[in-house]
Amino acid sequence: MKIELPDKVVEQLQVKGADSVKIELRNNDALLTTKASEMSLFQQISLWWYLAPAVISALAFNLFFAMKNKNQIPLSGNTSLGTTVILGGVVIGTLLFAVFFIRERRNQTNTFSANIYWRNFPVVILSFAVILGLALLGVFWLLGTIFTGATFDRLTSTIIFFIFESMINYLMIYAAFSISSRTLVQLFTLVIISGAVIAMATNSTHRWWQYNLSFLGTDLASNSWQFNITLMFSALILIALVDYIFVSLNAIYPRSPRLLILRVLLTAMAVDLGAVGFFPNNAASHVIHDRLASFLVYFIIALIVGIRWLLPKIPSAFLQMSYAVGLILVVAEVLFKVVGYLSLTAYEIIGFTLAFGWVILLLQFLQELIDRGTRVFYVKVKSADQGD
Repeated sequence: MKIELPDKVVEQLQVKGADSVKIELRNNDALLTTKASEMSLFQQISLWWYLAPAVISALAFNLFFAMKNKNQIPLSGNTSLGTTVILGGVVIGTLLFAVFFIRERRNQTNTFSANIYWRNFPVVILSFAVILGLALLGVFWLLGTIFTGATFDRLTSTIIFFIFESMINYLMIYAAFSISSRTLVQLFTLVIISGAVIAMATNSTHRWWQYNLSFLGTDLASNSWQFNITLMFSALILIALVDYIFVSLNAIYPRSPRLLILRVLLTAMAVDLGAVGFFPNNAASHVIHDRLASFLVYFIIALIVGIRWLLPKIPSAFLQMSYAVGLILVVAEVLFKVVGYLSLTAYEIIGFTLAFGWVILLLQFLQELIDRGTRVFYVKVKSADQGD
């Protein structure tokens, strides 16, 4: 078999005569890679890509506090080192991520970014911005707790700011290069877990567990917006992920009504999850919040019951695990509503953990369906001037 490569592909892959090229056949796609294109991501990221923005932002940081005539800068607070690192890191880091994500999509060197529709582009960018913001909030909340009342002179603060910004810029560029559908699943997991943990930690003095999990999103909680925005952005990530997965599955199982039903159920569940965050458990929206939360349970039960017919070639182990999760959810429902043994908080945590874990496993199984049938070949390259 002879494969003729366009000049643009040869130039992009830096193919030379007598080189070895790896051809990976995955469903309806062929992925070609060479030693140059498989270069380590650490080698691909130029030093100046992340250091130059960090230097410029550090100078701006120093100038800002010089203009305010502030030579001693607190670690935390409204106008502090922590606040400026969070704002600068999120803005510059997100811009760098967007630039390199678009670059990878246009170069088509990353299969995932090349297959992401533009309609999901804002979701992916905003999702990474949110997880970065939540991570930085958590870091500086912890540092502020450990080093209560700590302050630094302007030069030391500028150096610390520069170090943080350099690390953030590098991580965001690295994320743009290495993003995949599996990364998006991990991001979905990270956003929910980190958002919930930060909300629980910041409300520990309010003894939120004596009320319910939804208390974290109410007006009575501290920084309730973090918990609510976590749910909304988790929903957006899930919608983007479902869109990508089912577009890829459509190439393997074209026009499958069962997969269409599964896609609708997962998308509806994601929209409902976002709506739970949009309508917190305050007095004005208590009724609609409860109904939306109940619908989440119904969607999970419908998915668990119908998964046997909705998914092609489903393993028996996954099916048994799904039924076990469904049974535990039913038992928890009885113990809470009928017996009165479980508290509302315990019931919500059990239900959320089991449902969330099951959805993650389902997404991973769908990813495995996409990856099935992959074949890898190694061939020698012969340029046109070498003859046939």
